[in-house]
Amino acid sequence: MVAANLLGSIAKGSAAHAHTSAWIVSVLRKRISEGKLTPGSKLSEQSLSEALGVSRNTLREAFAVLSAESVITRIPNRGVFVTEPTVNDVREIYRVRQFIEPAAVLWATPSSAQYAEMHEIVEAALSAKAEGAVGAMANANQRLHQAIVGMCGSPTLDEVMERVLAQMRLVFYSMSSTPDFHSHYVERNAALVQLIGDGKREEAAGELREYLESAEAELLSHVVNR
Repeated sequence: MVAANLLGSIAKGSAAHAHTSAWIVSVLRKRISEGKLTPGSKLSEQSLSEALGVSRNTLREAFAVLSAESVITRIPNRGVFVTEPTVNDVREIYRVRQFIEPAAVLWATPSSAQYAEMHEIVEAALSAKAEGAVGAMANANQRLHQAIVGMCGSPTLDEVMERVLAQMRLVFYSMSSTPDFHSHYVERNAALVQLIGDGKREEAAGELREYLESAEAELLSHVVNR
């Protein structure tokens, strides 16, 4: 069950937005994408409404949005839970990613600040790999793919990717028995960022498509067999 202190600091710092269901959606989605709310976690209406300083009706509006995004699941007579992704969920996630991300690489030109951010993320991932820090590698992976879509400069695409990454984080938990899942994508991420920096857009887009296909196949095999 979600404790009040998990979200209390956010509520205090965002009082101007705390009465909108959209803000609640963003907060919960971010907590999921950061790995702070895990598949199967129960979301208590009372605890969350108190922590966020909102009414239960407003919270339920947010739950309806997240349910439509397949991020949470409402089970009659039991409550609201963070979703445990299915095979179909994984396929849909990668269907979206395989359209958006290669297109971003092919058509968007990163600013110097955006490229520097991607380079910093890769360095953080390489350090995490050297330390065997699985969680840090997963975080870097999430940040990099958000940054790739961020090159487009579209708030709408950024929001779509935020939703997808929240779902991705839930899928990652199916790989808990395979700690090296993230490690063999670290070098591929580094090579991808180098291609982007060199202006080799078509090559980078092709590499990213292959990358996503490989990741989808690996994840599907684990979701099917868990």
